[in-house]
Amino acid sequence: MSGKRRVVVTGTGILSPLGGGKKAIWEALCEGRSGIELMQCFDTEPFDVKIAGEVKGFDAEEYFDRRTARRLDRFTQFAIITSEEALADSGIEMNKEDPRRVGCIIGTGIGGLHTIEEQHLNMLQRGVNRVSPIMIPKLMCNAAAGIVSMRLGCFGPSMSISSACASGSNAIGEAFRSVRAGISDVMICGGSEAALTPMGVGGFQNMKALSKQNDRPHEACRPFDANRDGFVVAEGAGILVLEELERARKRGAEIFAEVLGYGCATDAYHITLPEPQGRGAKDAMLATFYDSGCVLDDVDYINAHGTGTPAGDDIEAKAIYSVFGEKAKDIPVSSTKSMIGHLLGASGPVESIFCIWAMKHGVIPPTINFETPDPECCGLDFVPNTAREIPVRLALNNSFGFGGHNVGLLLGRFEG
Repeated sequence: MSGKRRVVVTGTGILSPLGGGKKAIWEALCEGRSGIELMQCFDTEPFDVKIAGEVKGFDAEEYFDRRTARRLDRFTQFAIITSEEALADSGIEMNKEDPRRVGCIIGTGIGGLHTIEEQHLNMLQRGVNRVSPIMIPKLMCNAAAGIVSMRLGCFGPSMSISSACASGSNAIGEAFRSVRAGISDVMICGGSEAALTPMGVGGFQNMKALSKQNDRPHEACRPFDANRDGFVVAEGAGILVLEELERARKRGAEIFAEVLGYGCATDAYHITLPEPQGRGAKDAMLATFYDSGCVLDDVDYINAHGTGTPAGDDIEAKAIYSVFGEKAKDIPVSSTKSMIGHLLGASGPVESIFCIWAMKHGVIPPTINFETPDPECCGLDFVPNTAREIPVRLALNNSFGFGGHNVGLLLGRFEG
């Protein structure tokens, strides 16, 4: 770590299926309340899957004028709102910054699916000449990063990362590297996703990835439980402001956490299934520790990727066990997706914010709906159903995605 600049988190912004502001979201997590409900965003009558984690009551015109709202896909709207919240939270005033030293990396797994479906239907019904001329700028995956950069005045590195459900964590990791290497002083980073559309849900449903427990939505997402039957798709966004430590200190910023390490690795195995031995997941976790200089014994909490799929959770558990050995059974491992569903490319940043709150409050959110242990999950401590008060100094956040993308982020409680 010699010669590398330290990187801290000075702002966060979040939109999630739990609704409300940060305090309300945190209280819901600690109480083990679920934000998964029957979908209201479209008619699910012909669908086998009728549940999701929606950002409830969202009205774009509460945040944007009508013309602006119509020119932005929902995932970009989410990204703008949470980026502006995170920047305000940080106390950074862009008119006092060198904008060339401020960048923006926002990941998304799918991008503007709302726009794609809307304009495809428009073409079928009204003809090709009625396809919107702003369709491409609205749907492209880099729209969020590009428009956030324009609205906030960021002239530094700006890009989108799309690595499926690892997208947002990759975005944080690459932003961390930019600040640590001295390329940037401030990075606005994270992920945004809004794929609750008929085609989006239909596609996941037909590949047999989603839970069909429609009669009990709050109990449908069951990570690591022996009776899990798939993930619950969700939407939302999470954005972090990363900043070089000394400049944050100099301006008297409140420091929420320190980013200590970032590792990524690829399964190179299958376009949707994880490698059966968890090779990529294991390598990503080990790379995170190598990058940080921290030791495995110091980890107090793991926020698992844990989606609730039969094919994924036991492999993650085995990968954790292969990294930490018998000590793995003493590390609290929870999946907050049990309460919010799977936000795809936005899941990693939202869960990183949850890790930061766990460090701040000394409380680990539970894995709800954990009733029947799966013998294939190595006997790990999944913090079943009830939050746990415990000091958290070092937290590991796992994010894995279709295509074999595996990311680990190591976050530390800032202690000077």
